Formats: sequence, structure tokens, C-alpha cells
Amino acid sequence: MDITERFLNYVKFDTQSSEESQTVPSTSKQLLFAEYLKKELEREGLDDVELDEKGYLYATLKGNIKEEVPTIGFISHYDTSPDCSGADIKPQIVQNYNGTDILLSEGIISSPKKFPELLQHVGEDLIVTDGHTLLGADDKAGIAEIVQAMVYLQEHKEIKHGKIRVAFNPDEEIGMGAHHFDVEKFGCEWAYTMDGGDVGELEFENFNAASAKITIKGVSVHPGYAKGKMINANALAAEFAKMLPEDETPETTEGYQGFYHLLGIQSNIELAKLNYIIRDHDREKFEDRKHFIMQCAEKMNEKYGEGTVEAVVSDQYYNMKEKIDPQMHVIDLVLRAMQDTGVAPKVSPIRGGTDGAQLSFKGLPCPNIFAGGVNFHGPYEFVSIQSMEKAMNVIVKICELTAGYND
Repeated sequence: MDITERFLNYVKFDTQSSEESQTVPSTSKQLLFAEYLKKELEREGLDDVELDEKGYLYATLKGNIKEEVPTIGFISHYDTSPDCSGADIKPQIVQNYNGTDILLSEGIISSPKKFPELLQHVGEDLIVTDGHTLLGADDKAGIAEIVQAMVYLQEHKEIKHGKIRVAFNPDEEIGMGAHHFDVEKFGCEWAYTMDGGDVGELEFENFNAASAKITIKGVSVHPGYAKGKMINANALAAEFAKMLPEDETPETTEGYQGFYHLLGIQSNIELAKLNYIIRDHDREKFEDRKHFIMQCAEKMNEKYGEGTVEAVVSDQYYNMKEKIDPQMHVIDLVLRAMQDTGVAPKVSPIRGGTDGAQLSFKGLPCPNIFAGGVNFHGPYEFVSIQSMEKAMNVIVKICELTAGYND
């Protein structure tokens, strides 16, 4: 089985996660794919294949050298985003892409005018959707690359490597992927998530992240007799939203700039709920943003009465950079592997987070490497077959280089 066939088999499974669920994994259909993948790993000759009750799948490729070398790992998630359907995906292969519009289905076109990233892959073979679902390259491309790399290493005994661990987990897309990851059982000195975007991406900086849930209590009175009595939670919700800086939102920021992002509002006269996420690369600015949200709630209470507005701010994850910086050999190995496989590195901060960020704070340094997908979480998602092959080659080379690593 080549990497393309492997990937196309994977995207047949609907593994969409759910933010509304209280179970682990958040959707039972994720377990169907996990069971399939478990059997595939066993068929491919990996050892210690274990799927726990929460949907975390672990396996081992034994080393083929006698020397003691670090045990390293590779990780990908198998859930797809709640933002777009992952059911009944109909992938199409555009061979030798020529740089023009791609007709996904009647009336649905993926155009380089809107998605200039396409032009970076002229001459390559692209896997696209039919325009009605996402593709699932985030992160089934990463899974295919890891599994294919393990198969390649078994077929090429001349490549010397130490013990390699692999893991595949649910619920990354809802921020829960690392919560039940057993770092001790995984048993690695460091690892890499294969969950980045286009070719060459290497990320070891990410946002500090928090959620903010704002609850506004109103008072409902007949509008004909409401003067001096009614407190309209709808209006207060709009007022609260206007208190946050208009130029510090996702649509107005880039690079290292942080933001407040209003995810949704549920509102009527008596009760309004606003759901925000807070993001910033700088830890001090991150703390200031959280404090500002609380100040806004206090000011509203001063104006409308104590208890009118309640703000609950909860940290989600932190910038992995502070955990990676003391162990930069983890990054140096990737840069060397990319150089040796002809991939130009693109080191940049993640305007988001990965499981690797949380794992780094659980004691497993875990930067993020490209998986090759582009335009994630929507019907214009695509992945180049050549990009997946390059990612697989980088994994193989990292394993080989680690065998010669001497701290």
C-alpha cells in the first residue's frame, strides 16, 4: 500500500469530533477508525499495539541497533473539525496540476485567485474534495505519513534507528487531544506532532490560550411599562462586545499579534451568554488580556448592579516555546532532516495550538512538523501527494539522525 492509498482509505471514515459532547472520545464514530487503524498497525508488523478505552492508540517500531539512543515518538490526531462535515468524503485526484481553476463539483470552484496557495503546487498531484465536505488531511495526512514511514523503515533495514513510538489520538480539534494522552506509557524523550500545514512548516511557538464565558442576567418587564425596571441582556451583551478593542480580533491581526475572538452569543431579555477565546504569544500580554476581560465585567457591574455580569476565564494551553528552548536539539534534528531530504524549512509561530503544546507542558517536548494539507476545516482543503511523501521522508530521516544523536 502506498501513501496515497493509505490516506484515501483513512478519509472514508467520518471522525468529526464534537464540542458539545461530554464523552471521551467526544464521538463514538472516532473509535471505529481507531479500531481499523489498530488492525492496520498490527498487520504492518508494529509491536505493543494498544488502544485504550478513551481512543488513544499507541504502538512501537523496535530499534535495529545495539547502541542506547533516545526513544522518540510521532503523533497525529484522527478527528476532523466540527466546523465542516467529514461524512461521505469524496476525494478527487488532480494529476499534474496546471495552475488553473479546479472544478470540485457543479458550481463549486477552487481557484488560485482566491486560494493562491494552489500555485505553490503546480506540477504536483493534488487530492481535493467534491466541494461539500472537508478532506481530512488535518490530520489523516499526518497519520498516513507516520504509518508509511514505519513501513519504509521495516523495508529498509539498512537505515539504522532506535526505538520509535507512534501514537494517534481523538479530539484534537476541540482542544482535548492531549488531555488523556499517557506520556509515561508513551515513554519517549521527545516527540513530534505531524499536524502542520504546507511543506517545510516547523512550529515550536504557539499561542497562549484561554476561554472566557460571559453570563449576563437581565430583568424582563412588559415593554410598555419597562422604564426604570427592565435590564435587557441583549443590549448589555452588545455593550460588552463593544468594550473589547475592534482592532484586536482574528480578522485584524497576524503573526505574533494576539486577539479576542467572539465565538458565539446566546441571548434573550433575561439571559445572555457570550463565548470568547483569548490568544497571545507573549505570556505577559496574555495575562493582561485575561485581566482586561475581568475588568470589563466589573465595569458593567458598577453600571448595572453587582451580579449582572459574570466572567469565567479558564486557561487552555500555553506557548510551548518556553519548554522547547532549553532542548533545541529537538529542533536541530528536524532542520537537519529537512536539509538532507531537500525540504526548505519554514519556521513560524502557530496562530493556534496543537496537542504538542499541551504535551510539552506534560513533560514531553513536542514541536509540530508539516503534514502537507492546505485550507483546513473546509471544502477547499487539499493536500499534495508529493507533500505527503516529503513529510514521510522527513520522518524517516529524523529516525536515522536520532540514532546518531549524542547528547
